[in-house]
Amino acid sequence: MKRQYLIINSVIFGVILGASGATWLAPTPSIKAPPGLASSPAPDRDPLQTRTNAAPLTTVTSATIPHLKPTVSRRVLTVHKNDTLQGLLTSAGVTPKNAYRAIAALSKKFKPRDLKIGQTLELSLKRLKITKPGKSRSKRATYTISRLSIDTDIENTALIERRPDGAYTAKINRRKLVTLDARREGTIDSSLYLAGRRAQVPSPILAKLIQIFSFDIDFQRDIQSGDQFAIMYEELSDEYGKKLGAGKILIAEIKLSGKPIRLYKYKSVKGDTDYYTAKGQSARKSLTLTPIDGARISSGYGRRRHPILGYTKMHRGVDFAAPRGTPVYAGGRGIIEVAGRNGAYGRYIRIRHNSTYKTAYGHLKGFARGIRKGRRVKQGQVIGYVGTTGRSTGPHLHYEILKNGRQMNPRRLNLPSGRKLRGKELARFQAARTTLDKRHAANPAPVPAGN
Repeated sequence: MKRQYLIINSVIFGVILGASGATWLAPTPSIKAPPGLASSPAPDRDPLQTRTNAAPLTTVTSATIPHLKPTVSRRVLTVHKNDTLQGLLTSAGVTPKNAYRAIAALSKKFKPRDLKIGQTLELSLKRLKITKPGKSRSKRATYTISRLSIDTDIENTALIERRPDGAYTAKINRRKLVTLDARREGTIDSSLYLAGRRAQVPSPILAKLIQIFSFDIDFQRDIQSGDQFAIMYEELSDEYGKKLGAGKILIAEIKLSGKPIRLYKYKSVKGDTDYYTAKGQSARKSLTLTPIDGARISSGYGRRRHPILGYTKMHRGVDFAAPRGTPVYAGGRGIIEVAGRNGAYGRYIRIRHNSTYKTAYGHLKGFARGIRKGRRVKQGQVIGYVGTTGRSTGPHLHYEILKNGRQMNPRRLNLPSGRKLRGKELARFQAARTTLDKRHAANPAPVPAGN
């Protein structure tokens, strides 16, 4: 009687479980798994996979059985400092061999060394197996890459996909961009950067703004409280309206002590893009490589046997042999930082042109009238005269170009040209400038929050 009672209860319990859709756990090996699971390899088998009306294993998802890892997973990886593409992939579980093959295919369209901090990788991974745990490690799934995409810039995405034969194909997908004009302006209290951030100017645009004006303004010394800036730049979105970032600066303006300097972006007939004043003068100012007339180079930049010291020594400038008293010109506009005696240089002048470049002039006989520390000079202005003061064997000018405080080989510096537009090119620029001015007027800048 007791045995019959247990059997009836078991049947009732089974009916209740079936009606509720719960998974039936096989109590003994005599109950066979559904056909879709029977062929699964032993390491991936799980008792919870044996269920009523079970689907094949490839369609079982973690939503159906929460603890079961799916056979295909998607991940987004972010590049951090010192990361490599190989390291990112293997840390995500990709086998080293598969990661190598995927990177080799990707390299045909995008160089992995060009990865930048903050870039993201989107991965579709297919699970291979779960490795057997060792003494000090737990189970770990390994994967092959089904698909990998990297946004190389705002407009382009590098993509690789795995073919059925296991090989990878690579291509570049170009995104459709929608470009709108954005205007920002503000008053500078302490720095242009803080004023720009307060006006919601993107950081890359601020960096570009500083670069554009770097040959006219020293942002550490020339900016004063109350100076102003105004800017119009491209704001980029995809075809669905999602903002992707900022493009080119179209108009840039800074007012120093009430005096405005406005620059316009212009692409020439030859395809060169630069920024110009309203009169067609390039914002880029050249530094003269030869600040003296009628002279010859007597010693170039590099290692040489010093004519006085008698041993090989690095010569960090260019020497121009010329008669005593030959005028020496300023290599570019700027402020005189040093004008006086300077050891082996003899009588010496150093001019600060901007926050990046300086020029220096040594062995001078004397200085031109009015030349002293703190004085502003124009490019081509006479600042001194050739001499042989200091450690020198004869009359010559020692000329140096310094970049960020270090003497550089002038012949290897990619110095800007300072182009002046003329004729038809100037007329074409003026038409483009008028169009930009109209767009600027039709697009008022938003009032920053808190004002």
